[in-house]
This record gives sequence, structure tokens and C-alpha cells, in this order.
Amino acid sequence: MRLRYLTNYIREDLQKKMVFIGGPRQVGKTTLACYLAAEYSENVYLNWDNPQHKLQISKQRWPPATECLVFDEIHKHDKWKNLIKGIWDTRLNNEKIIVTGSSRLNIFRKSGDSMLGRYHYHVLHPFSLREINNPVTDTAIPVKCHQLDCGSRGRQLADLFKLGGFPEPFLDGSERTLRRWQNERFERIFREDVRESEKVRFLSQVELLGALLPKRVASPLSLSSIAEDVQTSPKSIIAWMDLLSRNYYCFRVMPYHHKLARALKKESKYYLWDWAEVEDKGARFENMVASHLLKFCDFYHDVYGIKTVLWYIRDREGREVDFLVTWGDTPWFMVECKLKAGPVRMLNYFAERLRVDQKFLVTMDEREHYLDRQNKVLIVPASRFLMALI
Repeated sequence: MRLRYLTNYIREDLQKKMVFIGGPRQVGKTTLACYLAAEYSENVYLNWDNPQHKLQISKQRWPPATECLVFDEIHKHDKWKNLIKGIWDTRLNNEKIIVTGSSRLNIFRKSGDSMLGRYHYHVLHPFSLREINNPVTDTAIPVKCHQLDCGSRGRQLADLFKLGGFPEPFLDGSERTLRRWQNERFERIFREDVRESEKVRFLSQVELLGALLPKRVASPLSLSSIAEDVQTSPKSIIAWMDLLSRNYYCFRVMPYHHKLARALKKESKYYLWDWAEVEDKGARFENMVASHLLKFCDFYHDVYGIKTVLWYIRDREGREVDFLVTWGDTPWFMVECKLKAGPVRMLNYFAERLRVDQKFLVTMDEREHYLDRQNKVLIVPASRFLMALI
């Protein structure tokens, strides 16, 4: 098994509380959970989809010497929260507990959380360039609003760009495997996850919406336009986009508005968890960078409790910058993505108004690595910029 970037942090959290591992399908949640459980001589893995395991979970039957329990897909049980809470509160031997799952693990946190204070939640992301080249350790991550270090160059960027960051297609290295894997994943998300998380009357239309999204990545989503294509109302599109986000098919990047009075507050951008689905190279590149930045933000939030948020910027005149990352309520750094270096005017325009010092124009061109001293913008290849993240 390739060591994942959250391994050390989850291992540490397990000594104090339950750990919930969420994230998209086939990102490696079960593999990571079982790897950590195997560090205990007495460990038990139980999957709710297995009829025998389901009975064991319901009757709470496992060896009394068990040191670590892994519950997989247990969110499919209607009253799983009360069940897990009861298991945790009545432990006999201080068992460690890991729970893995997708959408519902995240949904329940937004409502009445009966398990507050009993668990830590981590979102496991696909492979990133830094994780492929150099698995993250505790000492490598500054826990402060720091200057990004783009000094080292990562390998295998071309493979990551072409195959995406999900373990199976990336590690196999085959485009044939990628296409078959994508077809299977699409069907399981829409035929199983979406159907289980909510009763959707018009599943075929939700599938059509999902099929249209790869061509709309990297642009503010026009609700009226896509509603016309799917033949439904904008209100339904809003609800279905939220549904697809909860099931880790896509993620939302909202327009930044704090301290920027003229910013638009309407249209969000959406990106796919599997950027390899995006055919247009420019949009796929922006999606790949967005995924790396989201992983960076989620890492600081889940591991250290620091509110780091990914935004994009656009004002009423149509001026736009691809990404802004905030640390707490403070704008931290700005990123513009281009396959080749281009104008940096928009970076400067918004940087002056938001008082942002770190400005990056990230490209796929390895030859483009220099500081634009007049505008104080670092033009940097993605092979170096992405290594400064997680």
C-alpha cells in the first residue's frame, strides 16, 4: 500500500476519539482504514453490505479482546448514528473505532449531531503531486499563514494530468483502465449513492446533469442555461447540484465577497473530483489545480481546525481571478491558471484591493518560471506550485 498523506494524523487522532473518514468513492478510504487497523493485533473489519457482518454489527458481536474496529458503509443503516454512539459509549477495552463512508457521513454533521465531541472527521482526497512525490509528514507542514515554497519540482505531473488522482487508474497507468473505471464509477454514484441519499424521482435527468458538467467546468454555472438543457427548473438544478456535491461527484467554489463590495454573489463554479473526465485541456488544468487547493484547505481544516477556504473572484465588470485562498477571514494567496503564461493584470487589480502579497500565475509550461518584478507575480510551472501544497 502507498502511504497516504493522512495516515499519521489519523493514527494520532485514534488515541483520543473515533475517526470518521469521508470522501469520494474508490479514493482509498477502506484501504487506509484497514491499514491502520492492522497495526493492532486484534482488529475487526465489518462492512454493512455483507449480510453476516450486518448481523454482527446489529447484535454487536465481536471478540472481547478487539483493539480496533472498522465499520464500512454503516451509514446505510437508518439509525447508524445512535448505533455507533452506543458502541463508543459502552466500550469495554478502549477499542479504537474507524468509520468510513461517503455522503451521509458528511450530511449528518450539518444537523443535530448527537456524537459531538466523540469523533474527528477527515476527508480523504485523491493523490496530489506532492503526495505522489513525497508523502506528507507532521514536520513538513507549517501551521501558520506562510509563504508558499515553490522551490522543488515534482515528477509525474503529465500522468496525474492525464489519468487523474484516484488510486486505481493512476497506479495502473493505463487509459483503458481509466475509461472503464470512470464508466463504472459514474454508474455507481448515480445508480447507488444518489438514489440512497435521497429519493430522486427523475434520476435520468440527474444523470444527464452529471454528464453535462464536464463541459461546464471552470466557468460560473448558468442555472438557466443548464436547466434548459436538462429540461427542468433552475430550482431543481440547485437541489441536484447540491446532491451531486454531497456525493462527491463535484465540488463547489463560491465567489468571494468579503471586503469586496462590487463582487457578484450569484453564480458558483463547479469542478469534478475526477478531473480526468474533463476533455478541454485548459479546463482540466484549472480543475486539477482547484482539486489540489481544495485538498490543501480541507487538510488544514480537518487536521488543525483552521478555517481555510477556497474561493474565486469576479466583479460586476467581469474581471476575474481563478482562485483565492483565505486563512480565517484573511486573504492569503491568489492563483491564476493558464496552459501558457499570459497577462497578470487581474491578479494585480484584486491583490491591491484585498492586500494580497502572494500572487501566482500557474502554467503547464516547464520553461515559465520567473518573477514578474514589475507586477510582483510569480510565474511558476504547476510541477513546482503544486509541490508547495499537500
